Amino acid sequence: MPDSPAIAVQGLSHRYGDRTALDGLSFDVARGEIFGLLGPNGSGKTTLFRMLCTLLPVQTGQAFLLGRDVSVEPDAVRREIGITFQSPSLDDRLTVRENLRHQGHLYGLSGPRLRDRITDLLGRVGMTDRAGDVVSTLSGGMKRRVEIAKGLLHQPQLLLLDEPSTGLDPGARRDLWRYVKQLRDEQGVTILVTTHLLEEAEQCDRLAILNRGVLVALDSPDALRASIGGDCVSLRCDDPETLARSIRERFSVPVQQVGDSLRIERAEGHRLIVELIEAYPEAIASISLSKPTLEDVFVLRTGHRFWEEPVE
Repeated sequence: MPDSPAIAVQGLSHRYGDRTALDGLSFDVARGEIFGLLGPNGSGKTTLFRMLCTLLPVQTGQAFLLGRDVSVEPDAVRREIGITFQSPSLDDRLTVRENLRHQGHLYGLSGPRLRDRITDLLGRVGMTDRAGDVVSTLSGGMKRRVEIAKGLLHQPQLLLLDEPSTGLDPGARRDLWRYVKQLRDEQGVTILVTTHLLEEAEQCDRLAILNRGVLVALDSPDALRASIGGDCVSLRCDDPETLARSIRERFSVPVQQVGDSLRIERAEGHRLIVELIEAYPEAIASISLSKPTLEDVFVLRTGHRFWEEPVE
């Protein structure tokens, strides 16, 4: 079914005892796109990832990967997807080539076909000259490339990457994303990425932003930032509640309190800053102006900062 979504999630919910990890998630991932799941720790990313990998049973709702229901056909799903987990899965005592050879055997590959596939993938991830090296001698970035090669050995059309940049330096992170985009552009691979890094989320074609198991935003990074509708003015003060009330009454603008700070969305925010400083020279401790970011989108949709636990 080439026209069907690569991933279709419909009303997916999951609970751990009294805690709701996922709350009625629904979204589609188009074939051939890089789709990001962005959220802080505890947002539900890991639970959703484990469900899509068939490692966690679906409690409520449905999830389809490449047209197959993960609850009905888990074995078929596993054969057709590639997975790179956040935790290392390489055997440090084996060489790069030996790790890939054993992975190929798990998928029924052997002989010249497996050798050719290993050679091709090592070339694609830039590890040809390290094929005979023991994995324990590799850098974190090199290990990550071998992990991705493992996930692609059986030529899946859907690759699931869990926090792929964990432990990588900026240079290795850039190399990784260059290769991920190459997979999309040259081979049409659909890629789902979980991340808590805002700069990494910017690399995705579309993003689903999660907060405490709820889907709070879904669109391209550009469209999400554009939804802010203006500049972001942030200010700090000793009495945010009183100042917020006064600003709303005096300037007729919406003011959002985030912790001990106030946040205002306004076109031509630089003009508002001048007016605020003139109106409240003693009350404002600091004030700043910025263009909308993905964190601003998160704050707007949730009422708290990305790394700040919301108030119950």
